[in-house]
Amino acid sequence: MEPPGYMYPGQLHTTTAAGGHNTIVLQAEPPRDHIIWSLCCFLYSNPLCLGLAALIFSIKSRDRKVAGDLEGARHYGATARCLNIAATIIACITVIIAIVGVALLVNPTRPQKETFQ
Repeated sequence: MEPPGYMYPGQLHTTTAAGGHNTIVLQAEPPRDHIIWSLCCFLYSNPLCLGLAALIFSIKSRDRKVAGDLEGARHYGATARCLNIAATIIACITVIIAIVGVALLVNPTRPQKETFQ
């Protein structure tokens, strides 16, 4: 049993005008593991194996959350998010370069060399 006046993390304690006490418990947002984003990066693009690394960190984040280590879960989740961002940016740049490259190769309006007879 907790001693009188013990406060849990995230609790606010106020006193009303009538002398009563109100305790408000603030729930922290659960850590995000970004598992779906990591799966998409791993299955669809996976540049430089960043998708695989993000997937591993997402799984570690989920394991930490289940074990009750919310700070560790936040840390692993933040790392997974950074890796997912990097993988997504690299994949988008690669797709844009490929589209521009194909468009330049098949462009029928580029100047042709004239042959003289």
